[in-house]
Amino acid sequence: MLGISLQAVQKILYCCILRLMKKTHLTDTRFLNLELSKAILKGLDDAGFDQCTPIQEQSLPIALRDRDVAGQAQTGTGKTASFLLATFQRLLNDESEVIKCPRALILAPTRELAIQIHKDALLLGKHLDFNIALIYGGTDYKKQLKAVQSSPDIIIATPGRVIDFYRQKAFSLNFIQVMVMDEADRMFDLGFIKDIRFLLSRMPAPEKRLNLLFSATLSFKVSELAYDHMHQPVMIKIETETMTSDSINQFAFCPANDQKIPLLIGLIQTHQPKRSIIFVNTKASAELLAHTLHTNGYQSVRLTGDVPQEKRQQLLTDFQNNKTTIMIATDVAARGLHIDAVSHVFNFDLPQDPEDYVHRIGRTARFGTEGEAISFICEEYAYSMPDIESYIKHKVPVEKITADLLPDIKIPVIRARPQKRPPSRKPRPHSAPRKS
Repeated sequence: MLGISLQAVQKILYCCILRLMKKTHLTDTRFLNLELSKAILKGLDDAGFDQCTPIQEQSLPIALRDRDVAGQAQTGTGKTASFLLATFQRLLNDESEVIKCPRALILAPTRELAIQIHKDALLLGKHLDFNIALIYGGTDYKKQLKAVQSSPDIIIATPGRVIDFYRQKAFSLNFIQVMVMDEADRMFDLGFIKDIRFLLSRMPAPEKRLNLLFSATLSFKVSELAYDHMHQPVMIKIETETMTSDSINQFAFCPANDQKIPLLIGLIQTHQPKRSIIFVNTKASAELLAHTLHTNGYQSVRLTGDVPQEKRQQLLTDFQNNKTTIMIATDVAARGLHIDAVSHVFNFDLPQDPEDYVHRIGRTARFGTEGEAISFICEEYAYSMPDIESYIKHKVPVEKITADLLPDIKIPVIRARPQKRPPSRKPRPHSAPRKS
């Protein structure tokens, strides 16, 4: 062995991926030419970043001049680095004699996204002396409370847990200089908008802080939020010819319900995905599919909303480290997961919301690589496809199901769970007759 740690190997591979990006994904603008400090540039260089993506090229020069930005770009185009770099530089420019914390709050709709933002912040800010706290629900309550009480410069959080701590007066929002909302449209989808407005109303006025909002879509409600709580934001939209990336090869099949699992296994055998995510609509579907795949020799991880946070993180780590190459997920995983080298996305169940289709297939073909998105237009969810095609503004080609794509499969034995018997009642002893 050469004595190289797993983390070092992962970093080398990550840098290689970045350097092998398609030229069309990057612009000619180099980070070196932006108003970024030497410490930030060194972090970028260590991480293998040299040229800006389109969203970075358009948003950073504005944000670095302390102007608010509301940016729209497809998932996987570098939005996270855009707001992290702008946040870092704003805090470095702080010349206050007494630094009062926290100075920046970054909100994410899901725990997975918050964790990924924190990882990226540590990577890009490795040469900066910032205290960064990660706050999210479901685990480590006391540890996170202690972290938020330790005067962090930056808090990266999901709304629910950070409001809990705020109401306990664990920290103040009076000194916030940078406010970031990532995946703002997802905040609405998950019902966080009241929480967001609660936090925003307790910060300094919008004109006294830098406000950055990024989203895969800038709908009317997201734009309204921007104008209500930001100071004359510059709206940036990275336009594409299609709603989905041209690097994603999209096609579909029309199986009967009883053909779906054999077809999926046939496609896995034929395509040999290096790493794949299979999306389903319900927990029950995820359990049945995982059990059937296991019976037929395919190991998978199952990511659904009921999985405890610590186990969820272990499953994601196993998937990222290739201990298993198949993930079965409900839409809880459709946003915010930054997993490299996902070659295939399967819509085993078509999503009922067309936007979720875009977010699902956006798990592949990240950073200019190529990927495949395969959808099943089954009897149960076929009605979703016209809305999806209308939303993405093009037809999804339908391919014929050939005999070789329907292999014989082993049917798992589903044992019924024994029903609990009600506790037997002991007969009451007869009471002695009363004396007259």
